[in-house]
Amino acid sequence: MTRGDEATTEPDLVLPRSDRHGGLPPERSARLLIPGETCWRVERATRFAIFVDAAGYFATLKRAVLGAERRVLFIGWDFDPRIRLDPLDGGRPREDRLGAVLERAVKVNPRLEIGVLQWDLGMVRALGRGLKPIVLLDRRTPDRLTFAVDTHHPVGGAHHQKIVVIDDCLAFAGGIDVTADRWDTSDHVDGHPHRRRPAAGRGKGRLTGPWHDVTSMMTGPAAGAVAELARERWESGTGERLEPIPEERDCWPSDVEPLLTDVDVAISRTRPEHGGTSLVHEVELLWLATIAAARRSLYIESQYFASRRIAEAIAERLREPDGPDVVVINPWTADGWLSEKAMGTARARVLQLVREADVHDRFRLYTPVTEQRRHIYVHAKVTVVDDRLLRLGSSNVNNRSMGLDTECDLAVEAVEGQPDADRLAATIVGFRDRLLAEHLGCTPSDVAAAVAATGSLVEGIERLRRPTGRSLVPFEPPDLGPVDSALAESELMDPEKTPNRWRRVERFFARRRRPRHRVRA
Repeated sequence: MTRGDEATTEPDLVLPRSDRHGGLPPERSARLLIPGETCWRVERATRFAIFVDAAGYFATLKRAVLGAERRVLFIGWDFDPRIRLDPLDGGRPREDRLGAVLERAVKVNPRLEIGVLQWDLGMVRALGRGLKPIVLLDRRTPDRLTFAVDTHHPVGGAHHQKIVVIDDCLAFAGGIDVTADRWDTSDHVDGHPHRRRPAAGRGKGRLTGPWHDVTSMMTGPAAGAVAELARERWESGTGERLEPIPEERDCWPSDVEPLLTDVDVAISRTRPEHGGTSLVHEVELLWLATIAAARRSLYIESQYFASRRIAEAIAERLREPDGPDVVVINPWTADGWLSEKAMGTARARVLQLVREADVHDRFRLYTPVTEQRRHIYVHAKVTVVDDRLLRLGSSNVNNRSMGLDTECDLAVEAVEGQPDADRLAATIVGFRDRLLAEHLGCTPSDVAAAVAATGSLVEGIERLRRPTGRSLVPFEPPDLGPVDSALAESELMDPEKTPNRWRRVERFFARRRRPRHRVRA
């Protein structure tokens, strides 16, 4: 196990400890995933898979919960027990609802305990969808099925992690909340009949729009580390200490093909300074490190693009004559009026900053559309750096994800000179191409060919974009009025909460960037 000290309000310069004394070989000194700095710890995953969009994830989660032996922990921003998990299976809708699945699991297994921990203001959102308060749900369920709310956060902060752990041996973590409006397939079919808001009784809820999201699943020590994080959150939120489950078993779902096996997975966190706990901002430090280290391309999927610090770092790289292409995939608008006021206005502000710096025409911000050109809501949080790093999780490109909310991101890195580095690099680029193929309505091989032919991620995407059907559409922000401009500039609704480390990080990685010609990624 590799584990570093937690970051403090003023952590040291981001670099490996031994490099501060001149002792590491070149390939090690350029690592992005540094325990105690850009991540909490790095652990081996015996198997690692990624679910793109929620249909496959929810179906797998249902089977995993029903197969659990000792404990299931849900740690979430939002939670809705009325949602269907596997509507494509053809079973009875009432039996497919999440709440019914949880009750059935504890009923058939007297040893099983299930805990659901939800952010307290997330519960308020759920009330707006007609869901009963969690505290009432807890009174109506079996003793071994516990619903709890977590009120331990700063004013304005959120518990934003999206984690599910089965028996401490199988962990899901990423960007998909187990709640309403998330279910969709990667086809994002217009008017999909199963994409519905939950309704009371036997009624059918209203149809919802297309939704793009990403999460992961893992076994091995990496799953054990995520389980430890989940238990810590449970104790912080409820006061109950849960002991690790000592029994080990092979709990990987047999019908899921892993993307990677025997791979090191890093866990990066945000934890705000609150109630005696120190600030942890590994998520932000990893953002700065990936921007500083990128050679050819930086591909980002995020619900928001609103952090001035991240935008300024990207802008600095765009000014370089030989810097990376930067592609950002966002939703057309934020989810809800208040979010759009806070994040939409901030996006317009930072976009102006970035586009003014883009003197070499290497930046694009796109939104995906369906076959009928309806906007697909992007909730995924994914970053791919060259052929080197794949990152996904719960954090967005906004200030609150860097220092106010609790977050959990995962990353894998292909380290030059290490065993299987080439295989891992190919998998990283292949996953990026798979995401772009979904958005562009083509195949991953089409994406790879276009990028290789043009020598540029931006130019490759431009070659594949279409004026009709599934594609990516360039985003143009609306003109901001004086009130919105003042709101964006003040950062009143999304203030920075962390010390600025960009200059130190950039200097460190600027001396260690790999040659740009190595891989056409």
